[in-house]
Amino acid sequence: MAGEGLEARGRTKPRRRCSPCAGEATEHPGDKVRQDLAAGLPRFLWPADVTQLSVPAGKPCLSPVPDCSGGSIVSWATSTSPSAEMANSTPEAAIRLTKPGERAHLVVRSDCGCHHRWPGWISICEEAGVIRSMSRKGSPPDNSRMGGLFGTMKNGMSCGRDWEGVSLEGLGKRIDDYIEWHDTKRIRRSLGSMGPLAYRQSLTLAA
Repeated sequence: MAGEGLEARGRTKPRRRCSPCAGEATEHPGDKVRQDLAAGLPRFLWPADVTQLSVPAGKPCLSPVPDCSGGSIVSWATSTSPSAEMANSTPEAAIRLTKPGERAHLVVRSDCGCHHRWPGWISICEEAGVIRSMSRKGSPPDNSRMGGLFGTMKNGMSCGRDWEGVSLEGLGKRIDDYIEWHDTKRIRRSLGSMGPLAYRQSLTLAA
């Protein structure tokens, strides 16, 4: 073609960017904690996010709400798709465990995902009187606490285990069992070589 002075022509399709932040329907509430994801006492700071697991039976999603003080997982939910119902159910269940006086200083911090900007999520936080905080758009380090939790959980659940023949219901049971172990028996150096439950008991914050 080049020897005959010809050139190829065609329409170039614009590249479509795939972003988990698509569908932003509300104003960004601001990052009130920035990258300081440490909390001295329970029920002061709860990060929130959604991740997807991949097993032969499918790719279910997990939405946990951990407590930055001690690292225990306050509530969690699973679903076959990243639905708003799943994302909304975790803060609802977690907030039910708090007292009205605790909610005034409680910060729920999420990423910029669309589930955390829809009216349902916002109304849950506003009706409970908790503070909404959101990481900066397109800044993964801002949400490193959740990234670390997801990485630890996936490694802990998958290492040396065969997922062949495990149904989605069976996976849900394994997730429940892992979180129970994570909250009661997993030893952490940052907690003085104690698990989250023993750490809270040492502070006389749990029975």
